[in-house]
Amino acid sequence: MTKQVVAIVVLCASWIVEAAGGLVFAAPDGWQKVATSSSMRVAQFSLPRADGDTEDAELVLYYFGGGGGSVDANIERWIGQVQQPDGRPSASLAKKEDRTVNGLAVTLLDVRGTYVAEMAPGASERHNKSNFRLRAAVVTTPQGPYYIKLTGPQNTVAKWDQSFERFIASLRFE
Repeated sequence: MTKQVVAIVVLCASWIVEAAGGLVFAAPDGWQKVATSSSMRVAQFSLPRADGDTEDAELVLYYFGGGGGSVDANIERWIGQVQQPDGRPSASLAKKEDRTVNGLAVTLLDVRGTYVAEMAPGASERHNKSNFRLRAAVVTTPQGPYYIKLTGPQNTVAKWDQSFERFIASLRFE
């Protein structure tokens, strides 16, 4: 009986706990794991759309082998990927927060508006998605920073707010 309980616990844990290099996290229920589309993406999830939205949100976890730029440079770049319909600078509306999560320094960003990031790194073609929300984080680890970027329609991202917070709270480095 004990072996069966242990097997069930191990099986259940494998559904939730994931690792990307040394960064370990719990993928919340409802997030759908997606095959990564590049070697820079160490984990990728689709977050199913909210009622009335036309697309799912996407969360990507990036690791560049210890590189990838400073916390501030990434926060500024992400803010620049969102424009405001009234022309105000997104930096004036963006919410930035620093936390310590399981001993790791985490800087979070939350900004809404029209998502205008490049379709692919270095591409001239850009997204043009109004009423979007970008939630992002830079996680500082002993092996360098990991970057988390969640983008999607505002209502869909709002649907997953608590899951995103649980995901961030689960981050640890082993």
